[in-house]
Amino acid sequence: MKNLKTLIFTATYNEAKNILKFINKVEKLNLNVDLLIIDDNSPDQTSKIITNYSKNKNYIKLIVRKNKQGLDTAHKLAYKFALKNNYQNLITMDADLSHNPKEIPKILEQLKNYKFVIGSRYIKGGRCQMSSYRLWLSVYGNKLIKNLLNINCNEFTTSYRGFSLKKLKNFNLNIVSSKGYSFFMETIYRIHKKKILIKEIPITFIDRKKGKSKIPKIEIFRMFVNLFKIKLFEQTFKVLL
Repeated sequence: MKNLKTLIFTATYNEAKNILKFINKVEKLNLNVDLLIIDDNSPDQTSKIITNYSKNKNYIKLIVRKNKQGLDTAHKLAYKFALKNNYQNLITMDADLSHNPKEIPKILEQLKNYKFVIGSRYIKGGRCQMSSYRLWLSVYGNKLIKNLLNINCNEFTTSYRGFSLKKLKNFNLNIVSSKGYSFFMETIYRIHKKKILIKEIPITFIDRKKGKSKIPKIEIFRMFVNLFKIKLFEQTFKVLL
């Protein structure tokens, strides 16, 4: 690739069945991008597959961590990597093919005018192909977050996001304290508090075909606990003012 304009990032843990298909879909877009993959020492040898495939492909960057450290730390590390290496844009997404790489050009186009872009399942044109139970939790969970935090956004939990790093001078993912999947919700909250306009674009979320979901049921409980913590903090802060 000619320059370091855009970095596509994904985190992997046991994605041996999906990772090459994911990489190939990104490559077929023929975009001027680099691809960063952070793998948490997957037992299924995901990192070995990436290493073997990426020989002589300098645009594929692989970081292998010693153990499973969580999505929040992986995303913070990717953000730090992008800043350190002077990328203009950072796009984050899942590697299990639930996020269609064909949406990447749409995000890049919007990043010309917006600092932050999120792929939304819950605006006009968006779709979510989760199973009924998970779909119910996702739809009503996102509605609850929107109403409690009073943020004009319909999507809080997907990782399909675009950051214009050159424009986001007053923002960094390090200010997000929530762990696990709550990290994605709090990131939207922090962006909103920085008065950064949130641009939603419709995406279709495709339920994974291979491998297992990495979301433990307790993470859903933790997300709601963290939601109410944020809300309680806001109310307390208002009283103190």
